[in-house]
Formats: sequence, structure tokens, C-alpha cells
Amino acid sequence: MQVILLEKIAKLGGLGDLANVKPGYARNYLFPQGKAQPATKANLEAFEKIKKDLEAKEAKVLKEAQAIEKKMTGVVCNIAANASEEGKLFGSISAAEIVQNLADQGFEIEKKNINIPEAIRYIGEYEISVSLHSDISVPVKVAVEAVTSEEA
Repeated sequence: MQVILLEKIAKLGGLGDLANVKPGYARNYLFPQGKAQPATKANLEAFEKIKKDLEAKEAKVLKEAQAIEKKMTGVVCNIAANASEEGKLFGSISAAEIVQNLADQGFEIEKKNINIPEAIRYIGEYEISVSLHSDISVPVKVAVEAVTSEEA
């Protein structure tokens, strides 16, 4: 199924591109989210009329993401967790805990934008990335500290 993209989508294309996708992906995700519309003759003509507005909106979103990127550069998430004497955590650090820590520091990030390359199951420092836009990803350091039983 051919669709017109209404915003930049990773691995699919940019604003205004025609993309071939499976019908279920278009019907269940792209159309309801407002990210694409069917590539009919009428939709192509209508898209040309609203293209400038969409480009301006996309530029605004990109500019906001770049501003957040500048603020987030060098941010460290300090997370305290219960751990054994060997440094192994009782459980693991999840994206929700990182989102909460970033929110406490003043950054509103969604859980789906946190990219944890490996499970965090030991105390120490880890490098993760936060996707602010399809083009912008910020590295964030996560420092996991052990909490002793007296502190808990």
C-alpha cells in the first residue's frame, strides 16, 4: 500500500515522501496516529496545499528537540537501588526509573524514547541514549548506587 508521509519516520522516509508499507501497518498505526494518509490523487493534491504548514511544524519540533539536546548534554541520572554485597541488583533498572529521574531534573521524556542497550543489573555507570527526535539522540550517563539495608 502506498502512503504519503506527513512527518519524518525513521527507516521509512521524510515529510512528503511516498512510501510502500503493509496495509495493516498503515491502517493500524500510521493513519490513526496522523503520520500518513493514503496516496490517492485527491490526497496528493491536498497535501501540496498543506505542505508548507507541515514543514514549518516539523522545523519547530526539530528546533525544540535541539534546545532540549543542549540542556541534556552531560546529564547524569543517579539511581539508588537495593543490591547485594557483590554489587548485583535485586531486579534491574528500568526505563520507567530513568524517566522518573529525568523528570525530577526537569526533562519530560517518554518511556518509549529511552534506549537501554543492555540490562542494568549491577551497580556502576552505564551509557544509554534518549531519542528526542528521529534525527536527535542524546547520550545520558546512568550511575547506579547500592542502598544498604540500614538506609532502606
